[in-house]
Amino acid sequence: MASSVAASLCRLFLRRNTGRLNMASGLSSAGTSRIMVCRNAVSSTSGAILPKPDKVSFGLIRMVVVIVPFLYLGTQISKSFAALLEEHEIFVPSDDDDDD
Repeated sequence: MASSVAASLCRLFLRRNTGRLNMASGLSSAGTSRIMVCRNAVSSTSGAILPKPDKVSFGLIRMVVVIVPFLYLGTQISKSFAALLEEHEIFVPSDDDDDD
């Protein structure tokens, strides 16, 4: 059982590294093959060097659209959790250290 699982994982890893996934191997009933988006191989099985993959440019606007809402959400969650801790007096800073 374990050897068959390891063999199928090894076959899947090898297919993924070549950039093609054979759909006829039981993953789909279509019997066609497709090119996967993720590829780790730089050469084909015949030894030819594969062309460079398409580069997706991430502009400043795209990064801001993703980072700012999640940064704001994280600050709101941490602020509410700090208020909850202070309300239940789990973590309350002491004022005794300011007497120097």
